[in-house]
Amino acid sequence: MILVLDNAVDGGYMAGEIVHFLPDARAYNYPNEDGDPSLDGVDGVVIGGSEVGVYDEPDQPWITEQKRFVRRLVEEGVPTLGICFGHQILNAALGGEVVDSGVTRLHLHDAEFDDDPLFEGVEPTVPVLHSDVVTELGEGMEVIARADYYEYFATRHRESPVWSVQYHPEFTPRIVDEYDGWEERDRSFEDSTATRTLANFATLVESIGSDAGD
Repeated sequence: MILVLDNAVDGGYMAGEIVHFLPDARAYNYPNEDGDPSLDGVDGVVIGGSEVGVYDEPDQPWITEQKRFVRRLVEEGVPTLGICFGHQILNAALGGEVVDSGVTRLHLHDAEFDDDPLFEGVEPTVPVLHSDVVTELGEGMEVIARADYYEYFATRHRESPVWSVQYHPEFTPRIVDEYDGWEERDRSFEDSTATRTLANFATLVESIGSDAGD
């Protein structure tokens, strides 16, 4: 089973869409539940988006708790995928830096992907919905994708099965109307296969579990 950390403080932020695209998943609303979720029966974890920033710890004490939980995932080698806020908190939890860029982006954008199994069949055009950016990588993290405005667009851990992406692979036309400010530019969802990221992660989780059982 894949555990999806829903980081929405007041609702929304697509955790349900992540679950929709994963074959065996359940969501846990981290900000509003009591403590860390159990990892019993959990084969992998997806850390979802949020309307707050990782630097909002004084007002959002759950962020400090989730950073500790994230470090546990990395240390125990739990297959993990961070999305948007999840990308940021993974790097921040490992000593990286995240800031508000001052520019809100809600559109399809092109990325340059490295040869990584997470990106198998993923076309360069992906949906972005964010203003915060990683400006310094967490310890052990390395870049596996970049955009023209963003050096650290996706990362992975060198030793643990941990990946993170700034884009939202779960964002598709089925929910576009729910997000004010989405910009229709010269790219189309017909050019995007971003949801393959989630399928690829599920495959990686299964493969890692099989290897661990051998």
